[in-house]
Amino acid sequence: MWDVLHLRAIVPVDRTDAVGGLLEEFPGATNVIVLPGAARLPKGDLVTCDIARESANEILDALRDLGLHEDGSIALEHIDLSMSTAAAVASKRAPGHGDDAVVWAELDRHVTEGTQLTWAFLVFLVLATQLAGIAALIDSPILVVGAMVLGPEFAAIAAICLGVITLQPRRIGRAIRTLAIGFTVAVAVTYACALAGRWAGVISLDRLPDERPLTAFIYSPDRWSFIVAVLAGAAGVLSLTAGKSSALVGVFISVTTVPAAGNLAVALALRHGSEVAGSLTQLGVNIAGMVIAGSLTLVVQRTVWSAVLRRKGGRAVRQTSG
Repeated sequence: MWDVLHLRAIVPVDRTDAVGGLLEEFPGATNVIVLPGAARLPKGDLVTCDIARESANEILDALRDLGLHEDGSIALEHIDLSMSTAAAVASKRAPGHGDDAVVWAELDRHVTEGTQLTWAFLVFLVLATQLAGIAALIDSPILVVGAMVLGPEFAAIAAICLGVITLQPRRIGRAIRTLAIGFTVAVAVTYACALAGRWAGVISLDRLPDERPLTAFIYSPDRWSFIVAVLAGAAGVLSLTAGKSSALVGVFISVTTVPAAGNLAVALALRHGSEVAGSLTQLGVNIAGMVIAGSLTLVVQRTVWSAVLRRKGGRAVRQTSG
């Protein structure tokens, strides 16, 4: 199985030959098809091809240099199955390995979506935080895991990492704003629900249980909290950049951002001051650890891939037999 992407471009007629020649030049591109006049809006020729994931950045940069993102269109999608000798040869000729290649435009889209303060983001975060609050009350590790998986905050954390290595303060600011507002709303709603439950008699406790052996870790940060956050941050960024989204589930189950927020809300409602400080510290430690590790992971990936391209002599050109 080769990691192949499908490229679709709407090309102004005056640039079709340039795009076709460019794609023929890259060893990572194959199955090039040109349909003259096929595009109506915007008008132009339709050019499609299959490309090896490891060649995606160079090809996308070259197409942007021709202005296709302004006067035409560039779309890239994953292919679940490619049964093509030509595609296999293209993947072998392209420098590096597909799993090691970061498609920066794809990562940019993922994290940009994650920094949008949408109703869906807020609802998921509120629901996850409420699950975590219930878990704190009944000392349920199962509900803690459920809250971890449901929380949508990692994409915003990844956006901070990308902003750090690309020196984009606006991206960092948007992500921090989304996280700050999201957690504030989630904690406030959970706090209000905890108070209402206490007044209605649903919560019979005057304070959180003193002994919570199964969930005490969500408000008791230590050196392991930071170590786990660092490992989860690195794994999360790798899963995003390598297209291994299934690995993100393991990342979500590793970090205690949402459980700490849920415990914070319940501790505030039940006036358990010592756990308020611990929950805030746990939340901060986890976010800081993931940002540090995620940023370093992206730096390493960019550095290693640059070394791979240099070793291959920069942009590899398709070898032709004469």
